Amino acid sequence: MCELLAERRTARGWSQDDLAARLHAMSGNDSVTREEISRWERGKRIPGPYWRSWLSRVLETPCAELELAAAVTRRQRRLAESTG
Repeated sequence: MCELLAERRTARGWSQDDLAARLHAMSGNDSVTREEISRWERGKRIPGPYWRSWLSRVLETPCAELELAAAVTRRQRRLAESTG
């Protein structure tokens, strides 16, 4: 998930602040910040379904692609936790 978000954002020439501002403008929800975008991109957090839906629109990326990336990230986390 983290690589996908960073790749799509930087391909547009946007900063993390830019992405947060666009999510705010499109969703009307100002709870997402540059810091949260950073957490998503570093893999510290996975955006929930609400934000994945908005990310899909803002980044013009199919929602199914973001859902798959989130599922893969969750699976990787579970494996890492179980092995060590």
